[in-house]
Amino acid sequence: MESFFSSLVVPLWLGILTSISPCPLATNIAAISFIGKRVDNVRAVLLSGIMYTIGRMIAYISVGAIVVGGLLSIPSVSNFLQRYMIMAIGPILIIAGMFLLELITFNFRGIINAASAQKLADRSGLFGAGLLGILFALSFCPVSAALFFGSLIPLSVNRGSVLLMPSLFGLGTGLPVLGFAVLVALSARSVGMVFDKLTVFELWSRKVTGVIFIATGMYLSLTYVFRVF
Repeated sequence: MESFFSSLVVPLWLGILTSISPCPLATNIAAISFIGKRVDNVRAVLLSGIMYTIGRMIAYISVGAIVVGGLLSIPSVSNFLQRYMIMAIGPILIIAGMFLLELITFNFRGIINAASAQKLADRSGLFGAGLLGILFALSFCPVSAALFFGSLIPLSVNRGSVLLMPSLFGLGTGLPVLGFAVLVALSARSVGMVFDKLTVFELWSRKVTGVIFIATGMYLSLTYVFRVF
């Protein structure tokens, strides 16, 4: 059960939390506005939401496969990680939790401009939504970088998961946009109401997750680093 939870539920939740955090949420709003242009075509709206989610999954699978697969493919590195990664996860989770609680902050601007990405996607038709998902996924900001590189990658390395956990993370980052695509298709009025509730949910879920990360990190550090338990 623990293995199931950490391998499936945790990466999916980390992806959802990433997507509704302030910086990634801004790009997702841009994606929603892009998808909403087809509001008169319900099928196109839904397909665009699906393509956007698939695009994000492709981006995170690619990065995850390169990083995790690369680390695990080198025997000396793989042996080192298998022996010491469990010791490193605790401090990493503490740092990631501090980012979520905004105890640690730094200014960082994504390398991809949302407006430019939308213009590029406009030229690609329906597949433009998938391209937009890829571009926005690669536009890391502090929270998304902390959750992906600081939380998901160490967990993936520890589990030896090259594809599954990064793909679930990518799915989680696209689910809110896919949900908004359904709302746009059904009723544009619902979007504003759900967005207002989502911002409140994001604040509390980020804080709760941050506290859980720090508590779990402290427990793992005391257990595997300091051998207290």
